[in-house]
Amino acid sequence: MANLKQMYATFQDDPFSEGLELTFSGNGRRQTLVFEKVTWEIDGERKGLRYGENPDQPAALYKMVNGNLTIGEVTSIVPGKYLASDIELVQSGKHPGKINITDADNALNILRYFTDTPCCVIVKHNNPSGVALGNDIEDAYRKALMADRVAAFGGAVALNRTVDLSLAKVINESYSEVVIAPDFSEEALALFEKKKNLRVMQIGNISSLETFIGERFIDIKSLIDGGLILQWSFVPKTLTPETLMPAHTEYKGQSYKIERTPSQREYDDMKFGWYVESGITSNSVIYVKDGVTVGIGTGEQDRVGVAEIARDKAYRKLADRICWERHRTPFALLEDTVQKEAVTALVQEMSGGMKGAVMVSDAFFPFRDGVEVGLKEGVTAVIQPGGSLRDFESIEACNEYGASMVYTGQRSFKH
Repeated sequence: MANLKQMYATFQDDPFSEGLELTFSGNGRRQTLVFEKVTWEIDGERKGLRYGENPDQPAALYKMVNGNLTIGEVTSIVPGKYLASDIELVQSGKHPGKINITDADNALNILRYFTDTPCCVIVKHNNPSGVALGNDIEDAYRKALMADRVAAFGGAVALNRTVDLSLAKVINESYSEVVIAPDFSEEALALFEKKKNLRVMQIGNISSLETFIGERFIDIKSLIDGGLILQWSFVPKTLTPETLMPAHTEYKGQSYKIERTPSQREYDDMKFGWYVESGITSNSVIYVKDGVTVGIGTGEQDRVGVAEIARDKAYRKLADRICWERHRTPFALLEDTVQKEAVTALVQEMSGGMKGAVMVSDAFFPFRDGVEVGLKEGVTAVIQPGGSLRDFESIEACNEYGASMVYTGQRSFKH
């Protein structure tokens, strides 16, 4: 066992070069992006990433320092505009590994759409476990944590407001690997020092996150044979009531359209959910209500299955939240039969918190069975790309349940 623990206590020697250049050439034009390796001063030494996705994978982090890239009519984000690639590590019992950086990056990927409201994103294994808006930043954190308290264990907590002592005390009640914020009070940092394995990352540019909306970068995927796939990064459409299309379609000469338009509350949750969805691994379906994620289904092969996973998680996470708030005990460990039955009955009555929720899908529903998973639980509105040959089935299902549905006209896959 000691040797196994040592695997996580050590880090790989970094064999990577200090610089990296990526050159695009052809058609008489040559464009080069220049990168330099990121390191931190830790215990009197310069150190880069602890390791990659696993302890036996060396890794390095690079930030772009020069060059501009234009392909077609799209231009890449400019050098010197940094977020997760140039974090300030203000506290580190352990210096970051690759997963810590990518979790932080995906949290910022979601957080950028909510700069005008206190928001918390908690990420675990590059998917959010909970996302919430709040009246203040502590309220947002509490809601995001309780959206999935179990999955948040060991996650990356990203906040778009200063962390003060009061919030630091609440964060310290749970185990987190990373806390990211634009600033921290001195009292908060002093308290965090008691958590020896916590990485505290300050990213001052969080205050300018909205300027990253619509910015593109080259997204690179490496293949097993060393080949590369390059694409421009995904940019969700800006959602307004005018750009969202009430669901309608033509099928075999017959017209089908949604009978009810969304309420303002539903529209707000549609917008919130669609931007959260852009940071979730596909195939995905999520449920949101009142600016908080209720159930998150990720990475499933079929749309019915992922809708069911998100539903089942909503039930389990609500049971755990109620049990924790009432008895300070995880639902899975609650032994009192009467108490457990009471929690279960309340969760059933609340339909896992899905009554009045919005259902969000990153791709169209090919049949009505997918959307019906949410409708049966009390979902009142659906947002999805649209475009299935059988969109009429989902429209009919929503009309039968009195639910609204809109199309974005844009798929939101993330692989």
